[in-house]
Amino acid sequence: MRADPVLANLPLHHFARNQIWCELVALACEPLTWMQMPALPGTAARSYEPKCLRLRLFAVAGRLVRGGRRVRLRLAARWPWARDTLTALTRLQALPAPP
Repeated sequence: MRADPVLANLPLHHFARNQIWCELVALACEPLTWMQMPALPGTAARSYEPKCLRLRLFAVAGRLVRGGRRVRLRLAARWPWARDTLTALTRLQALPAPP
């Protein structure tokens, strides 16, 4: 009997370790999903999958610039989703701090 091809692609060799790894991946997706709702504009808040978020928001070419006692993020002006990234950062910074 052949093993399931999906299970053959897990990173570890023991079932218990792969089970823990899968749970950690699921936990990592939770904040990503909850961040979308208050941060992203319009339909992007509900329609972006994690793979799409990685491509459009997290893989943006940027540079941290220090000057005037401040740190600024400079994004490539030609990046198609630079405006969405800046909007998301602005909205997340405006959220109140947790108690």
